[in-house]
Amino acid sequence: MSLGFPDAGWWPLTLIGLGLIFTTARGLTLPRSLFVGAVAGFTYYGVLITWLTVYLGIVPWLALTLAQTVLFAVGFSALTLTWRVIDARRGSLAWNVGIAPFLLASVWLVREAIASVWPWGGFAWGRLAHSQASGPGLEWFAWIGTSGVSFLLAWAVAVVVMSLGDRRMSRTGKVTLAVALSLFVSVWPGYPATISGELRVAGVQGNTDAALFASNQRGQNLMDHWAVTKDLYGEDLDVVIWPENASDLDPLRHPDAAAILDSVVVNTGAPLVVGTITREGEKTFNSVLQWEVPSNPGVGYAADQYDKIHPVPFAEYLPARDFFYPLAPDMFDLVPRDYSFGTRDTVMDVAGHRAGIAICYDIVDDQIFWQMMGEGADIIFAPTNNADFGVTDQSVQQLDIARIRAVETGRTVVNVSTVGVSAIITPDGQYRDRLEPFTADYMLENVVTTSHTTPATRLGRSLEVSLIVAGLAGVALTAWARPGALSRRARHRFDQSQSLARRLTNSAPSRLHR
Repeated sequence: MSLGFPDAGWWPLTLIGLGLIFTTARGLTLPRSLFVGAVAGFTYYGVLITWLTVYLGIVPWLALTLAQTVLFAVGFSALTLTWRVIDARRGSLAWNVGIAPFLLASVWLVREAIASVWPWGGFAWGRLAHSQASGPGLEWFAWIGTSGVSFLLAWAVAVVVMSLGDRRMSRTGKVTLAVALSLFVSVWPGYPATISGELRVAGVQGNTDAALFASNQRGQNLMDHWAVTKDLYGEDLDVVIWPENASDLDPLRHPDAAAILDSVVVNTGAPLVVGTITREGEKTFNSVLQWEVPSNPGVGYAADQYDKIHPVPFAEYLPARDFFYPLAPDMFDLVPRDYSFGTRDTVMDVAGHRAGIAICYDIVDDQIFWQMMGEGADIIFAPTNNADFGVTDQSVQQLDIARIRAVETGRTVVNVSTVGVSAIITPDGQYRDRLEPFTADYMLENVVTTSHTTPATRLGRSLEVSLIVAGLAGVALTAWARPGALSRRARHRFDQSQSLARRLTNSAPSRLHR
């Protein structure tokens, strides 16, 4: 399953792997199911997020992998219980290729949904749908969203698994069903876009060493991005975008940093959207500022500010610090300060348009995107800092998620990273421009803004909740109709006792009489 994600990017393998997961969960005892699920979960996430070890070492990787392993094992056991309900029902062909796969897909979605929001905001990375950014069903994201696509893929895989095990279907019927499912998923039309305008954007990739253990002098990030941006002076621009942490000096507190931002907006004649770290009293925020062209000569100002709504637990803040810090003080010294949770809106008014802002890990948070769409975003800026992960596939995995968000929301996404991969993605998921990682460069493009609302945006989380409720209700009702479904061992023992009683009664009536 992990090989379906970048850097390998063999997306069919994730679906084949899920088929093996579904098949393996069938017929196990609960202890064995927990064990097999733990092995599967540890392998899946352990491979998927190996990039976490580059600078941070094995301990954070192991901790996050183990946390996801527990959830994966529980979810795998839920699949085993669902199989017991399905096998006890032994329904018609329609049941086997319709309702039963629906139940399996719903249970899979439950695990994904819980892992995406719990604990401490969850870890939504590596959802089934995230492996399909380069697959043939990309258009589905505009219609049913990320959770909907995860469910659709799980349902299709479960249909194949059920049909392969159904002896009532001929080989021709099974092949026909597989082809029909493939066509259904792959040829679904995209949602039509309503273009409302155009922006000429410049995205700057400074190739600065902005990693946690960087040995740069203070202000080096700022100078590296300024050096690239100077090549844009004199261009006709609507907005310049710098990545997360591009200004490692807060221009609200450091006049020399503010002076550099002033020179950018004066010489480009366009506002600068720039990532920095801000403070407000005792609180610290991972922020993006909209630095505007000065009204007075040489004096710019922050016209708007977005503070990251979803700081990353154990990276940008330490939950329950009094409890966790004594357990591993050397490791948690890497998180010396706790970023506060942002409460500002998610959009900025830029050159007559409303730009939604998603900083780094915000890209996987569904709720943030529903919020920015509700606040009228017609284009999305996604500044990020991938320097902590070196030459790994982390930035490409993140870019795939940004590509999915572009289609899901029907918006152009400008993904700008300190070290790459930076890219401009159109509302239909195509790359308008893409920079090579670890190069100092910029993107300069005319991009469209859009005003339409995709079905996925209108549905929000309601589709996910509806699918989960319907699936769990179906499992419960089927189990209730077949009260022995969840205890196959007990039913087997009962059948053995009944058989023994019949043999005794039929073979020795006189002995029983005496």
